[in-house]
Amino acid sequence: MLTVSNLRKEFDTIVAVDGVSLKVNRGEVFGLLGPNGAGKTTTIRTVLNIIKPDAGTIMFDGHPFNTETWNLIGYLPEERGLYRKSKVLNTIVYFATLKGVDPKEARRIAHYWLERFGVVDRAQAKVDELSKGNQQKIQLIICLLHRPQLLVLDEPFSGFDPVNQILLKDILLDIRKQNTAIIFSTHQMEQVEKMCDNICLIDTGRPVLSGSLRHIKQQYGKNSIHIDFEGDGSFLKSLPMVKKANVYQNFCELELHDIRQSGELLAKMNGHLLIRRYEIVEPSLNSIFLDMVGHQSQLASAK
Repeated sequence: MLTVSNLRKEFDTIVAVDGVSLKVNRGEVFGLLGPNGAGKTTTIRTVLNIIKPDAGTIMFDGHPFNTETWNLIGYLPEERGLYRKSKVLNTIVYFATLKGVDPKEARRIAHYWLERFGVVDRAQAKVDELSKGNQQKIQLIICLLHRPQLLVLDEPFSGFDPVNQILLKDILLDIRKQNTAIIFSTHQMEQVEKMCDNICLIDTGRPVLSGSLRHIKQQYGKNSIHIDFEGDGSFLKSLPMVKKANVYQNFCELELHDIRQSGELLAKMNGHLLIRRYEIVEPSLNSIFLDMVGHQSQLASAK
């Protein structure tokens, strides 16, 4: 569906996007990842022709992007854009008509989505009377109402509590089953790990990791150990067999120099921690993200 090749965008002396390539198919959830300032939002805006690229090609179903393509796309920008003094239902219907949806049909579909998102009782409220999370739901309904073939979401989980994150996840997976392509950018690696088929990680505007999420995790091997524990696990970082460590209050993810040292690690913890779970697994996407972004930052500082 969407093919992006060697995308580049420069602002004055800053290269915001440098050589990014993406391929997103129908029925696929694609994660565009990166730290703050990596160029994710600029990439999205350039792909959608909101800003013009300096180089590269963007093809939608084999054709260059044009004005008619917009009606096939649903876009949730990072900066929300609702008319705060307008009523919720009127706002949704207005944006739907801009996509060519008949007003009567727009109202019918709007009621379905308001019900699905649990805000049907707020249909006649003004936008500025809603909580941040409910405003986010209205913005999402606007993206979905015209049944887009490509859905592009910039930080869609922002402002959502865990219950509404699950609700949005379920909705997006239902939409995927309708053969819709979904691109979303987020800092929440757990959501990406649960939902995405393919990812592209960019840093300082450049792609540093891309491809199938399953293949990427397999490439990193199984030298990662997840441990749930009680006690003070800060000493784990300094153990000689530990190559890298992400240690939290009651959980850690460790990468060993050699997975055969896992028994030695367990012996070192004996008497210091109460172990609830000890599991050798593929590394988490969060661990890979930290590893790749940190590695690239070190390379940049060395230049």
